[in-house]
Amino acid sequence: MIRIAQPLIGTEEEQAVLDTLRSGRLAQGPRVEEFEQAFAEYVEARHAIAVSSGTSALVVALAAHGIGEGDEVLVPTFTYAATANAVLLVGARPVLVDIRDDDFSIDVAQADAAMTEKTRAILPVHLFGHSCDLTKLRALAERRGLAIIEDACQALGARWDGSKIGSSGTACFSFYATKAITTGEGGMIATDNADVAGLARKLRDQGEGERYRTDILSANHRMTEIAAALGLAQLPKLDGWNERRRSNAAWLSEHLAGVVTPREQTAAYHVYQQYTIRVSEGRRDALRVQLEENDIEAVVYYPRSLHQQPLYQELEIGGSFPIAEQACAEVLSLPVHPGLSDADLEAISTAVNGVMTPAEARRA
Repeated sequence: MIRIAQPLIGTEEEQAVLDTLRSGRLAQGPRVEEFEQAFAEYVEARHAIAVSSGTSALVVALAAHGIGEGDEVLVPTFTYAATANAVLLVGARPVLVDIRDDDFSIDVAQADAAMTEKTRAILPVHLFGHSCDLTKLRALAERRGLAIIEDACQALGARWDGSKIGSSGTACFSFYATKAITTGEGGMIATDNADVAGLARKLRDQGEGERYRTDILSANHRMTEIAAALGLAQLPKLDGWNERRRSNAAWLSEHLAGVVTPREQTAAYHVYQQYTIRVSEGRRDALRVQLEENDIEAVVYYPRSLHQQPLYQELEIGGSFPIAEQACAEVLSLPVHPGLSDADLEAISTAVNGVMTPAEARRA
């Protein structure tokens, strides 16, 4: 089976974990600090705060920016539930916004129109490894006096206008097993704001400013030493893996027929966490079945937008989002990870082209 994702674990990772186990120090400690420093250097950020998951990164970052009860946060409706769940978990309310049709990112004009006097922040998602239009988002946030907290859980190593995601402002990353690098579970907050960083460090550790002194209400969001050891072993390999993803994506885009292949905006550097095609409505399921019959895993990210989720319908958080709904009906992600061989790529293209014809491609 050609899997949609394949964690690449080598001898360096195995030795790093073994050394950590033998050290006797397993909870947050010197390896976490070393990983934070290495990560901050990689994304060119002033501060990096390691946490237990990408979701924890979002929750802690929102709280560190003072987002809470009575506040509203703009969130694209086409994303994984964790993005908006984090807003609810800090007591605020997500306000959903439709996406752009070409790169699945938040529609800035619609975000502007959705604002109220309660709006405190924008939580854009760099979906599938492609950056949002940060130029327009930052201009909007500055004009409206809002914070931007970026969900970059799928975009480690991505860039906008030459700068790495996370190099300015506040961005949240994930090291889940399917991500560009993995610590099994884990996350990171990158920020250039010293006050946000300081508060985030308290919030990830039961609200303690110093040991056994609780300053604010929080919970345990700490990263383990074992996770940090994995991250330290994986981070030096990231650029090479991302280049392989880009190469695999370019090959697929050149050889696939009858589908809409991913686009890369001029200012973006796409790292293809997912290689997401669009298939004419009604044909996607047939293509997915054909891929499965050829032992190729293909996944729909995402079959429902947030406004279609039972929880958000119950909370009456919704609206009209036709672009997102169309994306839900058409998207299909194919394997693109750096573990693919040339034969795997050939198999994927042969299976897709065996079902689709060039005339069926829909140009968004």
